[in-house]
Amino acid sequence: MEPPIYSVELPNTRTPGQTGIYRNAYYPKKLVFFFFFFLLTAIFGFSIALKISKDRNCIGHRPYNKITKRYEGFVWQTYKQVAERVTNFGSGLMHLSETVVKNPKSNQWCVGLYSNNRPEWFITDQANVAYNLITVAIYDTFGPHAVEYIINHSEIPIVVAGANRIPGLIQNASKMRVMKVIISMDELDENDSAPAPIDAITTGKVLKEWARAQGILLLDFAEVERLGQQYPRVHNIPTMNDLACICYTSGTTGVPKGALLTHENFIGAKNGFDLCWNANQDDVLISYLPLAHVLGRMIEVLVVSSGASIGYFRGNVLTIIDDMAELKPTIFPSVPRLLTRVFAKLQQNTVNAPGIKGALSRTAVSAKLKNLVDGKGYTHTIWDKIIFNKIKQVLGGRVRLILTGSAPIAPEILQFLRIAFSCDIAEGYGQTEGICAATMTLKGENVAGHVGGPIPFNEIKLVDVPEMNYFSTDKPFPRGELCYRGPSVFRGYYKDDVKTKETIDKEGWLHSGDIAYINERGAFCIIDRKKNIFKLSHGEYVAPEKIENAYVNSNLILQIFVHGDSLRDYLVAIVVPDPETFVPWANALTKKNVSLGDEKGLEILVYDKKVKRAFLGHMDEIANQSKLKGFEMVKDIHLSNVPFSVENNILTPTLKLKRHEAQKHFRKIIDKLYAEHETEPPKPNPINYNTKAKL
Repeated sequence: MEPPIYSVELPNTRTPGQTGIYRNAYYPKKLVFFFFFFLLTAIFGFSIALKISKDRNCIGHRPYNKITKRYEGFVWQTYKQVAERVTNFGSGLMHLSETVVKNPKSNQWCVGLYSNNRPEWFITDQANVAYNLITVAIYDTFGPHAVEYIINHSEIPIVVAGANRIPGLIQNASKMRVMKVIISMDELDENDSAPAPIDAITTGKVLKEWARAQGILLLDFAEVERLGQQYPRVHNIPTMNDLACICYTSGTTGVPKGALLTHENFIGAKNGFDLCWNANQDDVLISYLPLAHVLGRMIEVLVVSSGASIGYFRGNVLTIIDDMAELKPTIFPSVPRLLTRVFAKLQQNTVNAPGIKGALSRTAVSAKLKNLVDGKGYTHTIWDKIIFNKIKQVLGGRVRLILTGSAPIAPEILQFLRIAFSCDIAEGYGQTEGICAATMTLKGENVAGHVGGPIPFNEIKLVDVPEMNYFSTDKPFPRGELCYRGPSVFRGYYKDDVKTKETIDKEGWLHSGDIAYINERGAFCIIDRKKNIFKLSHGEYVAPEKIENAYVNSNLILQIFVHGDSLRDYLVAIVVPDPETFVPWANALTKKNVSLGDEKGLEILVYDKKVKRAFLGHMDEIANQSKLKGFEMVKDIHLSNVPFSVENNILTPTLKLKRHEAQKHFRKIIDKLYAEHETEPPKPNPINYNTKAKL
């Protein structure tokens, strides 16, 4: 089977300093026509799903049994039941807006959502759509300063939150005078002990009295639904240009920026995705990617508009495998960071296993990879029965589609997972400002290393970046900054015209900041990053994110922060090893016997000079495999047993590195690395970097 062509260049669209305009190869001339055609047929996904799936499962969760102290099986609500709750809750919101908030606006005012993924999040969001309100999602991991900034910046009068977030909201209410009402997603029983998310002494009655003292009305979800039943309102259908949400970026370089996303943006992205991939009524989605991030929300839009089902994880990513075993989803969205760890674990138990198990696994993997590359699919009659059907059970046994995005994933990892789980894995590219909908690979893709072509209704071009030596005239393939435009591109940043103009030019092109080339199939390959670049003393420009993405493909590396100095000609890094793979690797190297979970033992290993030298050698191998240039290779490292986290202010709520904060946090260590590297002469290193752990 011939591999598909992803995009074509429109004739006579090239101009100096940029490529021509590329469109989806299957829809090169129908950008506008098809867009409006699909708008008329899919303007409200939930309404359509209600007609076709009225009595089918819509959303489900696992209730916690206080007696057995265990999570039970999934409990489901049908589309019909959810639709009734959406109307009741939305009516209650409108009543509170008029009677308590005294809001002069009848629509297009902001409702805050502050919790992890759960059914109440979905119901609130759908109520906002039904009554033409604007969803402003706040990451569940945001600290008080970010929460305060977002509520004030977007002028949120009503916040719907998990009970565990309510004390913090009340405590800081004096700094958020615009907030008048808080709605608890959890029950606030004034006559009983507090629900599990709240401290035992903080009963519903105490919380309500505390809120009242701060000028806040505190209600629980059920109370608002009852208000809606008492004071029903008809739906207020939004227009295409109305705002659906303000999505605040996680603030890697400062305060969060609010991306203005309209209903047109979501529908444009949804219909574009549907022509590449589509869900059906029998699909089941596991929802765990943060709904405050547009990727998580967009995937739910795609699933619900098809009348499929969504099962919510219990709130802890560490137990998601148990949730998936119970749910048995068919669609599993993920991110490279998680898939890389899954890959490392599977490799340990298959191809890297000792004895006959490892030998058999290596033969099976080799056979399936050859079939995949030869275009024969990701299944194998014999080897699936012997090995891979068991591996599929890790994800519940029914996953037919894995979606990945947000960062690059190593080609060898993607290919291995395709044959290990015997399913399609779609890799996409996008960003918050474009509803995560710029490019996508197609069904049956058997080659990794690219992110597919333009989603229908988007068009893409590459623009020269002279300072990094990327040009649209490069051979064999044009290279440059990836820019795209179409109905999924956002309207700008809320109250920030300067940043908006920096991101979207006068012709409507969104400048992504990512460097790409277009291969022989018209697929786009992300190779570098224009933003966050710095210059070394010899004049070379360095994009640290590109380098970090290369190194993190190592199964020994959990996290990495690469740092450069304009006064020096080399890079250093702070590296957090992955304990699951690092501990056995380092034990084999040092002849120690540190066990997993032994924090003191782990600390001894990361400070061992022999381990550090071997680890740096391993990183050199990864750099060579990733074809990093000499000046992009890290020359010295500090191994840390303390992971980067939101709590220590090194990661954003979406787990992206806050580069400036990391630099401040590790300043003394960085200075020490430079000092030691420049005063100590290089030493020969006889260590075998390929030392393997005994499993």
